[in-house]
Amino acid sequence: MAAAVTAARNDRQAKVWILEQKEKIGKKILATGNGRCNLTNCQIDGSCVEKGYRGEDLPFVKKVLERFGYLETLEFFESLGLVTKSRGDYVYPRSDQASSVLELLELELKRLGVEVYCGGKVTAVTPEGRGFGVTVSEHQKNQKRKADQVILACGGRAAYALGSDGSGYDLAKSLGHHMTPVVPALVQLKVKNHPFARASGVRTEARVTALVDGTEAASDTGELQITAYGISGIPVFQISRFPAYALYQKKRAEVALDLLPEYTEEEAAELFVKLAGQRAFCTIGECLSGVFPRKLIPGILELSRIGIGRKMEALNERSLLALAGKCKNIILTISDTNGFENAQVCAGGVRTKEVCPETMESRCVRGLYLAGELLDVDGICGGYNLQWAWATGCIAGKAAAAAKSEGRNGRTEKRNPKT
Repeated sequence: MAAAVTAARNDRQAKVWILEQKEKIGKKILATGNGRCNLTNCQIDGSCVEKGYRGEDLPFVKKVLERFGYLETLEFFESLGLVTKSRGDYVYPRSDQASSVLELLELELKRLGVEVYCGGKVTAVTPEGRGFGVTVSEHQKNQKRKADQVILACGGRAAYALGSDGSGYDLAKSLGHHMTPVVPALVQLKVKNHPFARASGVRTEARVTALVDGTEAASDTGELQITAYGISGIPVFQISRFPAYALYQKKRAEVALDLLPEYTEEEAAELFVKLAGQRAFCTIGECLSGVFPRKLIPGILELSRIGIGRKMEALNERSLLALAGKCKNIILTISDTNGFENAQVCAGGVRTKEVCPETMESRCVRGLYLAGELLDVDGICGGYNLQWAWATGCIAGKAAAAAKSEGRNGRTEKRNPKT
């Protein structure tokens, strides 16, 4: 939608249309930000790349965001009539409704005369002459359309019930593009021999660190959610791409939990020694109820090899030091992630070295543009992935319109992606 709006604004003579396989455009927008649509983040610009984005080619991301960062996103939505507000660095529509964003985009598409066709799946994009043939399948019948420029903005494979079924990858590959393997990201993790399975539903502050073959890959701190099968919550989402890739590559995938992230190990030990002095008449299980959610305590003590009924007065300082160490470093073996249907985004996709960051035009086929999650770029939670959608869509739309108005159509010959 961002690409179509920008293309139509930059060339009012061009005929712009959207082909959407779902019955309605923008369904995925409605699911973002728990229905509130976290549009962007005030920290997003060319300097935030290493902090907020992942992929094989981060310099590509930097070049894109230097051209279209969060300020440009705010200007774009202001031009649609959207009033925004911030919660910290997170930017939302003032209405707190993702439907406001979708409605204003649809109104602008209508104003600009963009034609939207829903319910038909694009099955092929073929260079033909100086343009493209686009095959659309609807009700088991194929229809072919002609286009001078084509923008692939098909999404990845995450939440395919909302329209992202991975078919965009096949279209890109058919046009000569290559892929970085695609795995779920911003997704829940499944734990082998889960020590906290009975604590399902518990939420607690924790630092979560992804380990790949024993080496730290990424970490984040926030509210950890315990599930019957594993772990969830924002900090788990933020690091989940690393266990996902480790499993894909047949490497050892683990997560280290620090259940007392606000304390050093020494401070945690001092806390437990102090509690032992104050509550010597209590059992260790009773004493820890002032520190951790009650359902979490049996698992912690089992991992620490301390009986839940032992009196505090019976525990020596060495045992309490060991308990502090365990609370600061619980290693969980990851057996799998939840599937693409539960993921918020995908990691991997079309290799960005085959795309020009200034225009989002393919380096393989002239007149073809690629945008959004289809590319090998994924962001952390907090508006980063929507920002990537707006940025790449608007850049692609502007470039495609410029190419059309200049009379430069697509070409059938393949180009060298390294040039």
